[in-house]
Amino acid sequence: MQQDDKIGNDGLSLCQAIVEQAPEAIIFADREGAIRLWNGGAETVFGHAAADVIGQSLDIIIPQHLRRAHWDGFNHAINTGQQKYVNRVLTTRSMHKNGTKLYVDLSFALVRDQAGAVVGALAVGRDCTARHLADGALRARVAQLESDAKGGPKADEGLAP
Repeated sequence: MQQDDKIGNDGLSLCQAIVEQAPEAIIFADREGAIRLWNGGAETVFGHAAADVIGQSLDIIIPQHLRRAHWDGFNHAINTGQQKYVNRVLTTRSMHKNGTKLYVDLSFALVRDQAGAVVGALAVGRDCTARHLADGALRARVAQLESDAKGGPKADEGLAP
């Protein structure tokens, strides 16, 4: 990481402030999938206070039906140092503390120590539920309009009153 010399010795404090105040969810999990960093953005998106999730499994935000695929991918990335979603944003399902299902745009990175060993994984994301649902409604409406257009005039169209 590069920083301006004007930051000086306060660089770590500045980095901590940036992570904590970022509106996006920023989550770091260790090699076992235990949450080790959970910022204010993650609290907002997922509804869990940091104090309640630090040390907990990522399962707390992963819907049951997606857990096997998640852990297969997570363990593969951690163990091989290769991740599937590089420089991509993945839209996936997640869970809010209140049980609400969310759609979340996430980007991922493996975090390595100075020797290059993978120490965990970072996820940065935001809630995109409203956009995802609106896109789905728009696609459904377009499909309905296309279907109507192919069907020709309605039975009551063109009849004199």
